Amino acid sequence: MDINDAAHNYFAHKTEQNCSAVTKAAEPLVVHFARLYGGNCGFEDLYQTGMEGLLKALSTYNPSYGTAFSTWASECIISTIRHYVRKEASYTRPGCIVELQSKVDRIVEQQLKETGEAPSVQYIAEHLGVTESSVLEVMRAGMVSIDELEVDNIKTLQYSSFHLPIEDSIAVAQALSKLSSLQQKVIRALFFKGMTQEQVAAQLGLNQKKVSRLKLSGLNEMAGLLAEDSAVGTLTHKARMKAAACSLNEHN
Repeated sequence: MDINDAAHNYFAHKTEQNCSAVTKAAEPLVVHFARLYGGNCGFEDLYQTGMEGLLKALSTYNPSYGTAFSTWASECIISTIRHYVRKEASYTRPGCIVELQSKVDRIVEQQLKETGEAPSVQYIAEHLGVTESSVLEVMRAGMVSIDELEVDNIKTLQYSSFHLPIEDSIAVAQALSKLSSLQQKVIRALFFKGMTQEQVAAQLGLNQKKVSRLKLSGLNEMAGLLAEDSAVGTLTHKARMKAAACSLNEHN
C-alpha cells in the first residue's frame, strides 16, 4: 500500500492495524534515509531512529497544511536520523564541512517541500557549485574521526563559498609560514591545490606515509600556533585550523 494511502486510513481510524500499515509502507523510505545519512552508525540503530521519526510524523502531521504525508514523513525521518548521527559523533568536524553540510541540508529540505522527493547527489553538487565527491564526503562526515575524514576531498568549484574573515585568513597564513618548507609544500598541495596524497608523494619524491605524517605534524603545529594567537579566538582546534586551510586559496 502507498504510504499516503496508508496514512489516510490511519488518520481516519487510528487503530494499531492501520499504524502498522503505515510503518510497513514507510519502511523503504526509512531504509533509504538511514543509508544516505547514517555515516558509520550501526544500521539497526539508524533504522530504529528513522522509525521514531516516522512516529513523530504521525503524531505531528496536519492534513490541513496541504502537504503530502510522505513529504512530512521524509522531513521528520531525515531530521531524526541526522540529529542522532550528530549526537553520536564524538569528533569535531572541520568548519568548511559544517558549512557545506548546512547548505546540503537546506537543499534537501527545499526539494522535499517542493517535490516530495530527496534530491540526487548530482543535483546537490550542481546547485552548490561543488563536486559530487564533496557532497558524498559531507554526507559521511557525521561519524568519522578528524584524521579519517578526507578534508582535501571537499573541493569547491567557487572557492569564495569557504572564505574566512580576513583576520582569520591572515592568522592562518602566518602560522603556515612558520612550518618547515616540506610541511608547507605538503599542506599547500593538499588543501590549496586539491591534490591527493598519492599525487603529492609522486611530486615530492616521498612515500604516502611520509606525506601523511608531514600533513598531520604540520596541522598540529599550526593548531598550536593559532592557539597561542589571541587574535584568532575560536580557531584554536585542529579541526578549525583545517577548515581555515581548505578556505585560503588566495594564499597559493
